[in-house]
Amino acid sequence: MAGLVVEWLGRVPYAEALALQERCAEDRRAGRVPDRILLLEHQPVVTLGRGAREENLLRSRAELRARGIEVFAIARGGDVTWHGPGQLVGYPILDLAARGRRDVHRYLRELEAALREALARLGVAAGTLAGTTGVFAGGGAGRPRKLASIGVGVRGWVTRHGFALNVDPDLSGFDSIVPCGLSHVEMTSVARELGPARPPDLWERSRDAVAVALLRRFG
Repeated sequence: MAGLVVEWLGRVPYAEALALQERCAEDRRAGRVPDRILLLEHQPVVTLGRGAREENLLRSRAELRARGIEVFAIARGGDVTWHGPGQLVGYPILDLAARGRRDVHRYLRELEAALREALARLGVAAGTLAGTTGVFAGGGAGRPRKLASIGVGVRGWVTRHGFALNVDPDLSGFDSIVPCGLSHVEMTSVARELGPARPPDLWERSRDAVAVALLRRFG
């Protein structure tokens, strides 16, 4: 089935989004729907991927829950990450086999490229870091500044999970974890990188830039 639909869902509880992904992926495998990309926000939540190490949780699960932060262990690649308001989350539900792209590493690089294109539209120079999945601000010397995390799952060559772009979240949310297990990395945001140059409609511009870049890359 040809085509690609990008959908904005607003703020969605994590458990609800997880169940929605599973339903969408099953429908895609069955050929009932075209490829889709779900764009949304979450309330504060910590997720642990298949490679997560317990020491990368800097607070106990009980303490996190007491602070109103849900914790989920999920079937995506990568370590631990945080999601919250002001962070643009994307869940592509793509049939890689139908696209002739049975290559997960290539898919990860394409997600990085789409996010870099979107960030360029927003006036933020971004790149990648050798040996690490994700998108980082600027370049050169100093501590790497991470703008977007990526962790995917693939079953029957249909993708789930995806990326999280820090548009303008409360970055202190990352203080409860070692993000992606990378202790040498600083988390940043589009708003922080733009500084006084940030436009008042940054969220809307970011959402549109990401949607356009994803459609150009995967549409």
